[in-house]
Parts: sequence; structure tokens; C-alpha cells
Amino acid sequence: MKIRNDDTKRPLYMISVVSKILEVHPQTLRMYEKEGFICPHRINRQRLYSDQDLETLNLVIKLTKELGVNKAGVDIILRMRNRLLELQNEINNIMKYLDEDIRIDFQERIEKIFKEP
Repeated sequence: MKIRNDDTKRPLYMISVVSKILEVHPQTLRMYEKEGFICPHRINRQRLYSDQDLETLNLVIKLTKELGVNKAGVDIILRMRNRLLELQNEINNIMKYLDEDIRIDFQERIEKIFKEP
């Protein structure tokens, strides 16, 4: 079963649950929100986080705690990551309109460009 993109954006988790899942203090999550790294949904002043929010928070935690990236670096990395995801979506939309032979060739070229080292 494939999870729809909308499902990953659905607010599900309260801050106490997220802090336990990610093993950080709730204040750390509030600080990341204040820095603009994350923007949880609010329902009656209560923060609710989605699966997508958890993925972003996990990345922020790894960048700061494991790799020692500062706040400005995290901001740049998150913006670059979002832009790459946007570009990937554009490429996927273009692929729908290409003829089969051209699509296969284009896909192979894209895979070479984005192939992980």
C-alpha cells in the first residue's frame, strides 16, 4: 500500500509523543519551531506534528547533534532539500508527457546525475 503525500502531512502527534519518539526535550522542538525549521499544525493552541514533520525534525537533529551543523547551516540544507524535492516533482511531471523511448533515455540521464556516490 502506497502512502499518499497528503497522508504524510496530516497532523497526528502531540509534542510529548514527538519528544519521546525523537528522544529530545519538548523545549528543543519549540526552539526548532522558533527557528523556522518546522511549523507544526495548531489545533486549540496545541501543536500537532505530521509524519513529514517528524522526518524533518529527525534530519535537523542529525545535522545538529551528530554532524555539528549550526542553525544557519541547517536552514540552508533544509531549503536546498525542499528545492531538490520540488525539482524532483517537476521532473516526474515532465516524465508523464514524454514518449516511451525519450522517457527511458531521459530517466537514465537523470539517474546518472542524481546517482549517489
